Amino acid sequence: MLITHAEAILLQVPFDHKSPQPALYGRSWKTFDTLLLRLETDGGIVGWGEAFVFHAGAVTKSALEHLVIPNMLGRDPSQIVPLMNDLQRRLHLYGRSGPVACALSAVDIALWDINGKMAGMPLFRMLGGSTRTHLPAYASILRTAEASQATKSVELALKRGFRSIKLHEIDLDPINAAREAAGYEIPLMLDLDAPMSANESIEFCRHLAELELFWLEEPVWPPENYDGIADVRTNGGIPIAAGENAGSAMDFKHLIAAEAIDFAQPSVGKVGGITEMRKVMALASAYNVTVHPHSPYLGPALLATLHVNAAAGEDMLVEHLLIEPEATLYGAAVRPFNGSVAVPQGPGLGLEPDMAVIERFAV
Repeated sequence: MLITHAEAILLQVPFDHKSPQPALYGRSWKTFDTLLLRLETDGGIVGWGEAFVFHAGAVTKSALEHLVIPNMLGRDPSQIVPLMNDLQRRLHLYGRSGPVACALSAVDIALWDINGKMAGMPLFRMLGGSTRTHLPAYASILRTAEASQATKSVELALKRGFRSIKLHEIDLDPINAAREAAGYEIPLMLDLDAPMSANESIEFCRHLAELELFWLEEPVWPPENYDGIADVRTNGGIPIAAGENAGSAMDFKHLIAAEAIDFAQPSVGKVGGITEMRKVMALASAYNVTVHPHSPYLGPALLATLHVNAAAGEDMLVEHLLIEPEATLYGAAVRPFNGSVAVPQGPGLGLEPDMAVIERFAV
């Protein structure tokens, strides 16, 4: 069986944040962008992948179309590891993280989808099996910078049954308001998104000490300053999570060697797909580092995360963005209910995207 056709499809789906319009990297955030990869074989099997993009959809789509796809047409999709190794080696000059790594992640996810369909098995069975039909999820709340809105968002998350919540605030007022609204029995996480130096982050931790955070995420700029992150872990008094910005298992090796993290956060649409994510999880397990994947996805990367989590057999939390997109690729199939999300049971990724949604929102 050979790969005969590949298509990169960028979707832009408007969403409701239930608050004043959030910003992302200095730009107004009005649509949730999803970059899909559709692979087709000469046997008629179609596999779907997804790359992390946010505002970089056009750049990553270009990387897929001009760098990645020309190197994979006519290849055997059943040879996932050799094929991915070859693509990594051919394209390493163009970046071991960022758009090229994200594009390769989409390829790997699509290849696993094809192989699961060929075998007639859901991926979690191919990855080791599982009896779990549902996984715990946490509500991931976008930054609002307003205490009143933070309160409303936490109340909404609790109303929907979530028992763990993550913020993306960098101001104390909304953070304190969120903890008050959640109470102390609810695990509360805080993602700073790498805004500070290590010393600034340690000082900020002093203001957070009484909030009993479950973890503090990405506290240091630049995010590859692993010694700085380790300094915050040692002196900040809060468990540290990081890794969403890492582009390979080798990055995680350095992160773990620096004793920088309590929680590793590989992101399947960034780190190289399912194949590389499994390497990260094995590495983390060897060093007793807990894995909670980064998964702000609405497409195949979300499904891939569910399968990898289920196969691991551990209580890894699934990240669920607390937003209301105008449409979703899988309807209600992976919508969390009472704080948990269902593991798809069909072959491959387990679900097929709604083509009407793709046609409506494709750019």
